[in-house]
Amino acid sequence: MRRLALALALTASPALASEEIADQYPGSLLYSKPVEFIPGVWSAIGATAPPTYENAGHNNNLSFIVTGEGVVVINGGAAHQLAAALHDEIKAITDQPVIAVFNENGQGHAALGNSYWAEQGVPIIAHEEAAEELEEYGPQILAGMLRYNRDRGEGTELTLPTETFAGDYILEKGDFRIEARYLGPAHSPGDIVIWLPGQSLVISGDMAFHERLLPIFEQTITADWIETWDTAFEPLGATYVIPGHGHPTNMDQVRRYTRDYLEYLRGQIRDHIDEGGDLAGAYYVDQSPYAHLDTFEELATKNAGRVYEQMEWE
Repeated sequence: MRRLALALALTASPALASEEIADQYPGSLLYSKPVEFIPGVWSAIGATAPPTYENAGHNNNLSFIVTGEGVVVINGGAAHQLAAALHDEIKAITDQPVIAVFNENGQGHAALGNSYWAEQGVPIIAHEEAAEELEEYGPQILAGMLRYNRDRGEGTELTLPTETFAGDYILEKGDFRIEARYLGPAHSPGDIVIWLPGQSLVISGDMAFHERLLPIFEQTITADWIETWDTAFEPLGATYVIPGHGHPTNMDQVRRYTRDYLEYLRGQIRDHIDEGGDLAGAYYVDQSPYAHLDTFEELATKNAGRVYEQMEWE
């Protein structure tokens, strides 16, 4: 019955996103209480909204795997206190110690909580490009977090990963083979996915979105993201996807709102350029098929402008 319910949930429409709900778990700094998605794999689903004091910067998914030989955490969290809140939940679920923390990239919500995990003596693992991003931009990222998080950011110090890798990093623990994979250029430098081949589940990080509009950064090369998707992410053939933001889902949903969105926006911008349009007009290309997604108002025009700046030179 449990597997049937899960299958039905994955083939249904996306779960209602939560941009307008400030906090779903008032008893904790976590935005929501961790839920076991499949046996041994848990995730505390973050707000599909920008980081705020109310959500304590928990606007991404903080996942962990109870392997039988220790707990592996995916994402350090946006702040020291937020990481501690996640650890409290883990300790309420299992007496197994946390044995590793992966940073899915070098962004604040993935890595600023590293200071807490370092205090616990836990190895912190990231792709080498993510570590470089954090080293270069970490002071700015930390300052930005402290501006919105105020007292909830206290105790946070910039802490770099203790281990880095270039391609894959594999852990064999208990019932799980855990493969941290760098698949290629995607959303931000050093993005990795956590692939569990035995469970056909991928914790995709920011490779894949579906309940909120994805952000396109200055360093995001959309053509490369699509190529990485087609040549490395889609071929995983994952049955289950825990995205970087939003509820667990399946490959069809994340394809629709990630790869297909990138293709759609590039098509709109290509038509705009072919018609002689300029940057000012690019901000207003039609993105209405995606207007129902959270963060659309914050990100749609920025995304269009950045894609125009890339494509005018392609």
